[in-house]
Amino acid sequence: MDFAIQCSPDHPWVLAHPEWFYHRPDGSIKCAENPPYLYQDIYPMNFDSKDWKALWAAWRDIIIFWVDQGVTLFRVDNPHTKPFVFWEWLIREVQADYPDVIFLAEAFTRPKVMKALSKVGFTQSYTYFIWRGGKFELMDYIRELAFSGMEYYFRPNFFTTTPDILPKGLQTGGRPAFKIRLILAALLSPSYGITSGYELCENEAVPGSEEYLDSEKYQIKVRDWKKPGNIIDFITTINTIRRENAALDELSNVQFFSIENNQILLFCKKTKDLSNVLIIAVNLDPHNAQSGTVVIPLHEVGVRPGGSFDVKDLVTGATFTWGEKNFIQLNPQGEPAHILRIERRN
Repeated sequence: MDFAIQCSPDHPWVLAHPEWFYHRPDGSIKCAENPPYLYQDIYPMNFDSKDWKALWAAWRDIIIFWVDQGVTLFRVDNPHTKPFVFWEWLIREVQADYPDVIFLAEAFTRPKVMKALSKVGFTQSYTYFIWRGGKFELMDYIRELAFSGMEYYFRPNFFTTTPDILPKGLQTGGRPAFKIRLILAALLSPSYGITSGYELCENEAVPGSEEYLDSEKYQIKVRDWKKPGNIIDFITTINTIRRENAALDELSNVQFFSIENNQILLFCKKTKDLSNVLIIAVNLDPHNAQSGTVVIPLHEVGVRPGGSFDVKDLVTGATFTWGEKNFIQLNPQGEPAHILRIERRN
């Protein structure tokens, strides 16, 4: 459930608790502002009001009400614009009695602020993945999340898009781009998300921006989920792969392997006992076929020097016998990636 701390002008709190809101010099309540915009239908809350204890308790009680109705995951809207001490208190208060409740921080802001939200208790966090598209910027960002110390407190959620953000690559890359981003999000991070309509590859944007042209924020949309060109079956396949392979349950077990093509990202996910090893090669170019020679450090995947191993492509069902060096070609108009699981070591 989306959890946004604000009120409409006709909310009962406006009359019952006017002290919970910001006021202008003339005594009227201030609406939300994000210059040059005024949001006259939104009243933000004043967390520094004299009656702050009652205000905090009221928001806690709203969360608990919905938890009692069966809601256990809350996407918190713009948490970085509220006092961090409030979130630390609220999350502790709720999870003391409901430890399974998850709080996702919807915050695209400065790195230090995003890290601070994780440290005060948010279970998962939005990330900059949505703007990381090139091979080396992806590698650098994953390494930061997985090996810089952030892995001990920051749990990243890789959203491919949000209701507010339609990245440039998806605007121009068509159906292949949507499949590519889904693979990257779903297989690099243990947690990922998509916005409704991603299944249909909706990619019309306001010219010159990253905003959806026909945004769901301003209307109720009825979609034809059988519309030609949808990737629903592909999403189902990827989610099945996630459920059936324990190596995808972790972030910090990722290893990047070598291929001399800057349009192909090659990485490995494996369990500690090597009972589940996946090798994933993704063509980052949604327009053109890309190829190259994959170099596999055999000792990293439990294969003896000079040995070979059998792999199965979990998307197509095709099987191959690989060694240290292997040629691949990925056509985005077919399947833009190999998702290979080691079936046997020879």
